[in-house]
Parts: sequence; structure tokens; C-alpha cells
Amino acid sequence: MMDIENKLQKDFRGAELIVKNGEILFQRITGYRDLANEIPNTLETRFASASAGKVFVAVGILQLIERGELHFEDTLGELLDIDLQKIDPMVTVEQLLTHTSGVPDYFDESIMEEYEELWTDFPNYKIRHNADLLPLFIHREMMYPRGERFQYNNTGYVLLAMILEKITGMEFDEYLGKNVFEVCGMQKTGYNELDRLPAGCAGSYIYNEATDDYRTNIYSVDAKGTGAGGAFITVTDILRFWEGLISGKLLSADMVARMLSRQSGDGRDAEEGYYGYGVWIMDRGDAIIPYFQGCDPGVSFLSEYHPGKNIITVLVSNYGDNVWEEMRRIRENFY
Repeated sequence: MMDIENKLQKDFRGAELIVKNGEILFQRITGYRDLANEIPNTLETRFASASAGKVFVAVGILQLIERGELHFEDTLGELLDIDLQKIDPMVTVEQLLTHTSGVPDYFDESIMEEYEELWTDFPNYKIRHNADLLPLFIHREMMYPRGERFQYNNTGYVLLAMILEKITGMEFDEYLGKNVFEVCGMQKTGYNELDRLPAGCAGSYIYNEATDDYRTNIYSVDAKGTGAGGAFITVTDILRFWEGLISGKLLSADMVARMLSRQSGDGRDAEEGYYGYGVWIMDRGDAIIPYFQGCDPGVSFLSEYHPGKNIITVLVSNYGDNVWEEMRRIRENFY
């Protein structure tokens, strides 16, 4: 283990867990969950995970499809009774799942660099439900005709969460709590409001170069997570999620295979790869590896599953440290 640790980033802060065939190969917890009071992170610290939560929404939608309460080809116009304005009502559930819908993205990462730019004119503390994000995108034009191409899209997963809420009559996080988190034994995962966090949650810290210190991200992200992301997780809960998904606790084997295989994307960036449903798909030639990831101010998260070697890796930093570089090093040493 020490040899592996020497090959990884020495200044990484957060939690790292690598498990093979149910046995821990490597585990390291560093940094503080409360920086001002120097309270250290632990294996059970609840970390923000940014866009990683899209995978939970995808599972929820696929569950409804398997139960016959929803279909891949159902459309926005049929499912949501809101004024879609310039959004094409014929956009399908599958197009939302695969980021091929073309709906206007409230945070278009090809244009905006920093998520906190969203809150310059719109207070982040107002975002506590999926519908609270409507003012940020509902008036905009489609980005491209539906189905034309892949482009990562946060709005698509907010709309999916709204669809989930409409069909089930439950808040999306309540549905996921009962039908995903409880089923997998993910006791500490949930969507918590920043101004009423439960015990054991990590602050997320943004470095300020001018003053050489850190500030928390409480004014930089939604007050509560939405379909686009924002779940608080533990690394062990993410391990339980993978195990529950792979073993068929959440979906049928056929649906899991469909979810974890290429549905969209062009693979031009070999490391980024393609997209399934709620997960990215990397084709290494010798292995097809699904993973999900998240990045917010002060937050970075990456978890992937190598099916051939039965290795699950979970990396999260509450300082926005480089989980992608860490994953490259892990691949070199374990794959």
C-alpha cells in the first residue's frame, strides 16, 4: 500500500477508496471536513458530489420505465404541464438521459467557466427544488434540434427529475431515498440543504489566490441539490451503490447492461469517452469502463467500475483537488 501511496498525489485532500472483489486494496482519508476547526475527514464523512447525482436520477427514471409507468419515447410535452415556451415539446425521455435533447442548458459548460457565475444576479439560496431552476432556462432557445448531437446538459436532468416527481407524486430526492439509497443501504446519502446540514458533512472549500486562504462554497452552488446534482455521499455509500446496481437490486440485468453501455457521444476524447444513461463510458480497448463524475466550486468527484477486474474506485475532494489525475495514476497501478 505504501508503494501505491507514493505513486499517487501527495497533496490530495479528501477520501479515496479502491475495492477489488469486495476487498479493500487502498484507502486514504486526508484533509479537514471543517477547515477552521481542523476537524479531519473520515471514511464516513458526507461529501458534496456535484453532478455525480445524475446517475441516481437516471436509475430512478429507468425504474419507472421498467415498471411501465414511463417510456423512453415519451415526450416533454406529454409529461410536464408547464409552459415550455421555446423548448421543443417533442424532446424524448431518452434524449434527456443521453444529453442529445438540445434543451437550453442553464449552465452551459462550453460557454461558462465557473458555476458560481450563475448566482451573480439570481440568489442561490432560492434553489431548493427542481422547478426553482426554471427561470434560468425556460425563456431560452433550443441549443440545437433535438437528437442532432451529444452535448452535456444539466437542464436535461433537472427536467428528468421533474418528470420523476410528476409521475410518482414525490419529491425526487424522497423517491431516490426510498427506491435507490435505502435499497442499497446508503444510509448517509441524501440531498441536504446547505443551511441545515446534518452531522458529519464536509464543508467544500475554494482557494483564494489573492489572499492565500480558503472560503466555503455556500454562495457558489444551489442551496439544495436538484436532478442536475448536489447529493451528499460517503465513499462507502458509493461502493454500496455500485454493488446494488451490478447485483440487480435496482434494475434488471438487461437494463443495467443498457445503462452501462454506449448510448451517445462520439468518443473523440478517449478518456472522456461516450455516454450511457447517467454514466460516462470509457473504451480502453481491453475494457469498457463506466464512471460518473462531478465538479463544482470546491468539489470534485469521480467513481468508476472496471468490470473485467471487478475493481470499484471512489475519489472525492472537498477542496476541488484533481480526482482525474488521481484516477489516471490508479489506472496505471491497478489496471
